[in-house]
Amino acid sequence: MRQSGLFIISFIFWLLLTWSAEPGSIVTGLAVAAMSTLFFGRYYFHGVKKLLQPKRYFWLVVYLFIFIWECIKANFDVAYRVLHPKMPIKPGIVRVQLNIRSAFARTMLANSITMTPGTIAVDIVDDNMYVHWIYISSEDPVEYTRKVSGRFENYIKKIFE
Repeated sequence: MRQSGLFIISFIFWLLLTWSAEPGSIVTGLAVAAMSTLFFGRYYFHGVKKLLQPKRYFWLVVYLFIFIWECIKANFDVAYRVLHPKMPIKPGIVRVQLNIRSAFARTMLANSITMTPGTIAVDIVDDNMYVHWIYISSEDPVEYTRKVSGRFENYIKKIFE
């Protein structure tokens, strides 16, 4: 099932890239999708059946809007800190407790945190992610976990788990 899912996704991706329905393009796309599946099929993530659930796409769209909004807010926050005469920063590394289990979902969370200005995911050890934060506003682990990954983690859990 994993290989057939990868084959279908690869072929659809090929069609979207070439945007052509000519027979030569379709045959080439089928060949490229077959070779991709043959060589990379064992590295493809598990749970391909999850890709066929429409509610996951709904939550993905919602997540994209939330992510863009959080990035805009973080950009203004970092710009304020850079342009302020006293540069009010209090950097440090915080340990964020993770509630998601799959490696792919954890990677997506780490990437989302890293792409948000002012935070960088440093490492994931067991159920903890270590994040460098430009301004540690709280010493309470529950509070800074909520601020750093709370909204992202909830939506990523709905999408990938």
